Amino acid sequence: MLELFVSTFATLFVVIDPVGCAPIFAGLTQGHTPRSASTVAIRASLIATLVLFAFALFGKALLGALHIELNAFRIAGGIMLFLIALEMVFEKRTQRREDRADKVKHTPDPQEDVSVFPMAMPMIAGPGSIATVMLMTGQAHGLTPMLVVLAALAGVLALTALALLTARPLMALLGSRVEAVITRVLGVLLAALAVQYVIDGVRGVIGL
Repeated sequence: MLELFVSTFATLFVVIDPVGCAPIFAGLTQGHTPRSASTVAIRASLIATLVLFAFALFGKALLGALHIELNAFRIAGGIMLFLIALEMVFEKRTQRREDRADKVKHTPDPQEDVSVFPMAMPMIAGPGSIATVMLMTGQAHGLTPMLVVLAALAGVLALTALALLTARPLMALLGSRVEAVITRVLGVLLAALAVQYVIDGVRGVIGL
């Protein structure tokens, strides 16, 4: 169970990337008071939690209703995660997030609530994290493994909320260069995990 928790936690941490979300959130809330920014951070975290837990609990039933096999979802999810990993390694993901944040930041109202978009979705609960959650819960057979996966998800989301709440001092401490190094290392790890998902899916399809 400990191995399952660690692997799930590490995978979700890499995909959700709390460290990468922090500078974007800090930029989006530049015009907010500290109290307002904290409220937005908590609201974004709660919305993302609801979305990801919904897919964790009911994603398998959704696949069944759409007549999609779990192995097919493993392959598709692995490919999606690999593309995300490439973007992380070559800093494309960070640039896309910054571009999206810049569009929202330059709206007429500087106090616009960014908790739902773009913070909760798609920055935290995006396609990659949703696919990962469904993959991990699909591999958890039984109540105890499922609870372990959900506990790992809750832990990563708690860290994400903490990263958003401490975004401004965190960015002052780390700096952009350290963040870039961390993002690239996480991208390499995510690429390896994504390839493993595809291998597992192909093995399941051909019956190995």
